[in-house]
Amino acid sequence: MSTRTKRDLGPKTHEATGGQTVGPFFAFGLDYPKKHEVVFPHSPGAIVLGGTVFDGGGAPIPDAVVEIWSADENGEIPRAHGALRRDDHSFTGFGRAATTDVGRYEFWTRNPGPVDGGAPFYSVVVFARGLPDKLVTRVYLPEHEELLAADPLLSSLDADERATLIATRLPGGNLHHDIHLQGEKETVFLAF
Repeated sequence: MSTRTKRDLGPKTHEATGGQTVGPFFAFGLDYPKKHEVVFPHSPGAIVLGGTVFDGGGAPIPDAVVEIWSADENGEIPRAHGALRRDDHSFTGFGRAATTDVGRYEFWTRNPGPVDGGAPFYSVVVFARGLPDKLVTRVYLPEHEELLAADPLLSSLDADERATLIATRLPGGNLHHDIHLQGEKETVFLAF
């Protein structure tokens, strides 16, 4: 039995190409029941964080995936297992939602508390067709004005950019926050 080497394959015929875009998304390892239920729906303290993901032309994106992580309402970073299997009582702080055919995402979660005295926020990751990599951003709660003013990230932004990171509190206590991947209302995304 002989072993083939690279030399045996002949000269290189194709140049390296750029990385593939994120997706397509496969259900295996990505989809599981109640993935958007960080907390049990309608349980005490539960709220809905929802909005729409838009492309650069202002059209809703029907096949994006949005993930959130947050502290609990006391500002504690959750350490509970169960991000991929919900037990309806453990707060893991993690949730994943696929957008609907009109680009809407929605999570049942809680309002995060201030971590180390900072402004409370959700860490958000967006995956969508056409993106070469995930996009990372934050969604801040609209309350805690003094903490928002002192936040280093928000303080570095102008008013329009800052507005792309702060959710709107709805009359029933839920949060609304749209995500714009490009364009005039482009959400501020973070680079690491």
